[in-house]
Amino acid sequence: MSAVRRRAALVMASVFIPVVVVAAGFVFLVNAQASGPFESQRIYVNPDSQAAEAVASGSADAVVERVANTPTAIWLTPEEYGIGDVGGYVRSVVTDAATTDSTPVFVVYGIPNRDCGNFSAGGLSASDYPDWVEEIASNLGEGQSVVLVEPDALSLAHECPDEDVQVDAVAGAVATLSVTESWIYVDGGHSNWRSPEDMAALLERVGVDSIRGFSTNVSNFNPTDDERAYAETLSGLVGGAHYVIDTSRNGAGSDGEWCNPSGRALGATPLTVSVSGAMDGNLWIKAPGESDGTCNGGPPAGEWWPSAIDEMARNAGW
Repeated sequence: MSAVRRRAALVMASVFIPVVVVAAGFVFLVNAQASGPFESQRIYVNPDSQAAEAVASGSADAVVERVANTPTAIWLTPEEYGIGDVGGYVRSVVTDAATTDSTPVFVVYGIPNRDCGNFSAGGLSASDYPDWVEEIASNLGEGQSVVLVEPDALSLAHECPDEDVQVDAVAGAVATLSVTESWIYVDGGHSNWRSPEDMAALLERVGVDSIRGFSTNVSNFNPTDDERAYAETLSGLVGGAHYVIDTSRNGAGSDGEWCNPSGRALGATPLTVSVSGAMDGNLWIKAPGESDGTCNGGPPAGEWWPSAIDEMARNAGW
């Protein structure tokens, strides 16, 4: 059954079941939904994350080890996994996840004019991008992976040279991924960005009705309650689409800055926030400890920043 048909058939439950997830010798406790994208009750833990690499190098403490064993989304970028490589990598993750009956969470992040020239600038050419997305889609297999499509792309589109070109590129990616068996969420910005009405129009343009729904707060810091309110309003405007919230770094809320702000804290670990309405769950989408860019003393976007993870963990009481 496709993800689209499943969405129409599912009734979201508010009953939670304690589940023990074991990864690399670490026991991770989550509260899993009784139905929906996280029905398998386990989210895949990437053994090759930067946090895991820090642990393996012997340069990390117990806090970083705990972060390394917390399920976090795997970001697919053409700079790391280009055409000819990304498919094999996706297939290897899906295969590994199947051995533990866990659900991998991927982020597709390679749109042309990515980040519209900001700190995460890059991405593929307009001609290569569809082929890259198709390679990802064709290697997801029949398992129920979760795929998050192009964080910030719709919200930032008006700052790119041609908004329509950016929106059309997202629509193409959504269309390609929508025919897979995976649960697809296209990024819907966050509560302090575009209005729900503006975002609803964009989500409708890219075909949100053909997929599971949308994501919010990716790589941002807004409080979960604010994101719930925003997402519920947005869901109501787009036919009841479901959503997930990134809680990886929102434990202390936002101070209005988006790029490596100080004083932030790790947020609720995946699937530990009670769901209601159209919410499917909370996830760690942005990997805590990875820089937002060369701002506020940070290294280039995506690089591991030990002092940042130390501060966020300390502020969260870890």
